[in-house]
Amino acid sequence: MENDIETLFRLTVPRYTELRGQVAIVTGAAQGIGQGIAVRLAREGMRVVIADKNPQDLASTVSVLRRLGATVLEFLADLSQPDEILQLFTQTIDTFEGVHLLVNNAADIQRKRLLEEHEDLLDQQLATNIRGPYLCSYQAAKWMRANGGGNIIHISSVGALRAHEKGLPYDVTKGAINAMTRAMAIDLCEYNIRVNAIAPGVTHTYRWSAADHLAIQAVEERIPLRRFGTVGDIGAMAAFLASPEASYITGQILYVDGGITAQLSPPGYRL
Repeated sequence: MENDIETLFRLTVPRYTELRGQVAIVTGAAQGIGQGIAVRLAREGMRVVIADKNPQDLASTVSVLRRLGATVLEFLADLSQPDEILQLFTQTIDTFEGVHLLVNNAADIQRKRLLEEHEDLLDQQLATNIRGPYLCSYQAAKWMRANGGGNIIHISSVGALRAHEKGLPYDVTKGAINAMTRAMAIDLCEYNIRVNAIAPGVTHTYRWSAADHLAIQAVEERIPLRRFGTVGDIGAMAAFLASPEASYITGQILYVDGGITAQLSPPGYRL
């Protein structure tokens, strides 16, 4: 993991000088897409708060970023718990005196079928995937309203628009994230707070083993661009949305998916 972070950090070219010195909170950022976003924002010169409930991955990610020269605050938390969300923002503001960008990435990604036993999973995902981002946004927006504005980015999924085969209750929660994005964007416009969402498609993270090359190839053949996305692809979109170059974009769900949601049937198939 250390080499991946270092490679991503060193290969990324900073583009948005206006972000330098600003404060970003990225939840679920100890690995995967959240980590990729945090690395990109750190490379842009932002001071990054990395919140996650996995202590080992959190400590490792923070250690590497600090060694690379990034200004990072680590926060170990389960963001399905409202009191821990309050502590996250209290510590962030006490340490950095503000929060200019919130990236709501933390989520439970398990998926089942409707007739499988999953009531406990439903409760967990409602708390983690919906209530957590909602309450984090509330805390961030309070500071942003009092300080001239800011940005909130939710991480959605292609499953919010096109159902996964075996996609419950995860796809339901991501559909809610899309609705939350639009509602919050309209609600917060008057305070110069922009709210958008990024919906990744199949993205190469720790969940895909290099040993699964045949499975990876089979999936790639169904993606119009014929490759997986990378965490760098998602991080680039996050940096853009946080930047002044996206100042007229709010309430939008941006699909970074290699064309998956644009197609009616996979390549090579006919109706």
